[in-house]
Amino acid sequence: MNTRINSNQLETSSDVNLKLKTKRKLSMKKFLSYMAFVGPALLFFILIQIIPFFMGIYYSFTSWNGVSSTIEWVGLDNYVKIFTGDEKFFNSFLFTTKFMFAAVIISNLIGFTLALLLNAALKTKNILRTVFFIPNVIGGLLLGFIWQFIFVKGFASIGNLTDIGFFKLPWLGDEATAFWGIVIVFAWQISGYMMVIYIAALQGVDTSLLEAAKIDGASNWSVLTKIIVPLIIPAFTICFFLTISMAFKIFDLNLSLTGGGPFNSTESVAINIYQEAFMNNRYGLGTAKSILFFLIVAVFTTFQVLYTKKKEVEA
Repeated sequence: MNTRINSNQLETSSDVNLKLKTKRKLSMKKFLSYMAFVGPALLFFILIQIIPFFMGIYYSFTSWNGVSSTIEWVGLDNYVKIFTGDEKFFNSFLFTTKFMFAAVIISNLIGFTLALLLNAALKTKNILRTVFFIPNVIGGLLLGFIWQFIFVKGFASIGNLTDIGFFKLPWLGDEATAFWGIVIVFAWQISGYMMVIYIAALQGVDTSLLEAAKIDGASNWSVLTKIIVPLIIPAFTICFFLTISMAFKIFDLNLSLTGGGPFNSTESVAINIYQEAFMNNRYGLGTAKSILFFLIVAVFTTFQVLYTKKKEVEA
């Protein structure tokens, strides 16, 4: 009797060990298959993003000029300089913040309007979607130089021919008009991208809800504000996040259009950091500004996402 029990126990223990081995093999195969797909991307992300980020944090506490081999540790001196005596940085931050609010509102408004129009049953809607999306494919520097020619040469020629004051304005030579010139070009570039996201969200709306609302006598405005907008709040979350981060980080468009002028009145934070680090050879101070700027953008986008996510739950 005892020998039978012992043999049964040995059989069950061997079965358990076999099952454990097979599970380990399967889990190892899954891990290797996941790493085969995710591993290269994760490796490059660590090399290109994570390691330079932590190196930047280290350099922000130094007075390194970006060239010499000697790196002097200065602690919080760079951050103290930013908050006490760098008025130019705060002016660029104020410009970038104003630009962000204007660009986010206008680009999302245009993108959502285009999405509503092109979501209708139009024969040319696919062609128009492509046309409106094309500016997003053009690089910022090239786009800036194209619009610089339009503002300086094109508008001046139209103004001379038509005598319309709008085209005679010094679009890139005055602080106010240069600001709106950058906003116009940014919105023209990014609105098509926002349009694609809004169209995808609109196509996911149940048409039976819209038909039922119209049968009940709801106006088009009521259908838009009470049904469509609440149902596509996730699209607004994505679009607001993208436009806020893009507007804050504007560099190439700003550089090619105005170069921060006239008299540094349209200098974005990204240009200020670039000039500090690579033109003035104060890499440590420039890196400290970039770390501070990163924290500010992270706070803005986090609050925006949390706020719109609450709206999604309510909807």
